[in-house]
Amino acid sequence: MEPERECRVLSIQSHVVRGYVGNKAATFPLQVLGFEVDTVNSVQFSNHTGYAHWKGQVLNSDELHELYEGLKLNKVNQYDYVLTGYTRDTSFLAMVVDIVQELKQQNSNLVYVCDPVMGDKWNGEGSMYVPKDLLPVYRDKVVPVADIITPNQFEAELLTGRKIHTEEEALEVMDMLHAMGPETVVITSSDLQAPLGNDYLIALGSHRKTTADGTKMTQRIRVESPKVDAVFVGTGDLFAAMLLAWTHKHPNNLKVACEKTVSAMQHVLQRTIKSAKAQAGEGNKPNSAQLELRMVQSKKDIENPEIIVKATVL
Repeated sequence: MEPERECRVLSIQSHVVRGYVGNKAATFPLQVLGFEVDTVNSVQFSNHTGYAHWKGQVLNSDELHELYEGLKLNKVNQYDYVLTGYTRDTSFLAMVVDIVQELKQQNSNLVYVCDPVMGDKWNGEGSMYVPKDLLPVYRDKVVPVADIITPNQFEAELLTGRKIHTEEEALEVMDMLHAMGPETVVITSSDLQAPLGNDYLIALGSHRKTTADGTKMTQRIRVESPKVDAVFVGTGDLFAAMLLAWTHKHPNNLKVACEKTVSAMQHVLQRTIKSAKAQAGEGNKPNSAQLELRMVQSKKDIENPEIIVKATVL
């Protein structure tokens, strides 16, 4: 199942010693699916920040630039993909944009996959968990150079300044996001009512491609996946990495790419919750350590996911 030729990803994300978020959640799936992954660790923490304690270091924009310069001096700064996720610092984010633009000048086919991590909704109320000054940087600098973006509903609303109450409004918001730059937009989670009922979560995807004669074609899909009753960390990072892999393998079929991504996701989450509950014991709530994604144990599901979630073409 490996890509026909060597395909190389530059992934600029967090690193944790213990557990699976950021680069730790993205690297293994991409390698399993046949990609070469070069990682820049934007932070190095003992564990994710959902634990009671965490310690570690943060990479600043100058240090990021220095690492990139090292690659450049050795002429090994050729990439097919760039992948980024959670960032807290505007100057770091601006440096990422500079690097992406330079890499795109070298390879016009480079695809930048960006998860614009800014916040989420809890009980219907959205709140940002990164500094507010990141929003204009994402909106005005990052999204215009991105090819694939994976915001949640709240982040899609922030980027466009439009609230989403219905599927129709969500499709309009995705069109606005396309107009800002990206050919592929996936709203990874929403609080929209799922046709299958309240136990399901809706994700929406839109792929806009220009055909040979210059007409624009848009494929739109809806994916309903069973809700899993637990708070996981690293799921967004895993999702973006697997979406990168499956859109590469199915370049003009967002439906199949999303079915494989979401199905693999379900396999990992089901295995994780089952294992976490067993470790916590009857009647106890699993803790952060017990809820770490069962990544290695899910290798076969990541590599060749049985399709358990189907997408609907809209």
